[in-house]
Order: sequence, then C-alpha cells, then structure tokens
Amino acid sequence: MIDVNEFLIMLLYLFLIILIIILIILGIKLIRTLKKVDNVIDDVNTKMNKVNGVFDIIDKTTDFAASVSDKVISSLSKFVNVLFRKKKGKDNNEKE
Repeated sequence: MIDVNEFLIMLLYLFLIILIIILIILGIKLIRTLKKVDNVIDDVNTKMNKVNGVFDIIDKTTDFAASVSDKVISSLSKFVNVLFRKKKGKDNNEKE
C-alpha cells in the first residue's frame, strides 16, 4: 500500500512535470512573438530610412526660412531704430 508521503511526492513530481511543459510552451510562444516584433521593427526602420530624405529637405527649408526671417526682422528693427534716433535728434535741436 502507498502511504501519504509517497503519494504527495508523486503528486508533487506530476505537478512539476506539468509546470515544466507549460513553461516550455510559453517560452516557444514568446520566441515566436519576439520574432514577429523584430520583423515589424525592421519594416518600420526600412520605411523610416526611405522617408528620411523628405525630413532632411523639410529641415533645411525651415532653417532657411528662419534665417531669412531673422535677417528681415533685424533689418526692420535697425530701420525703426534709425527713424527714432532721427526724431530724437530733431527734438533736441529744436529745444536748443
């Protein structure tokens, strides 16, 4: 007759075997999922490299527009400063 100790040990071994089988199945599914994710990432990288040229053109265009606008604003501010200086100079001459 099998005593309780031996029965519990056999039951524990059975559960361990079932747990190992489940972990192996989950590991295999995880590896498959990681392969799919890797393929998606490679696809996204390929598409981003194709579009990278367009982003470079947009970046250069915005840099050019910013430099042109800086030059225009700088020249306008200099012009306004010159106008106000002349008016101040005329006011000072009229007072004297």
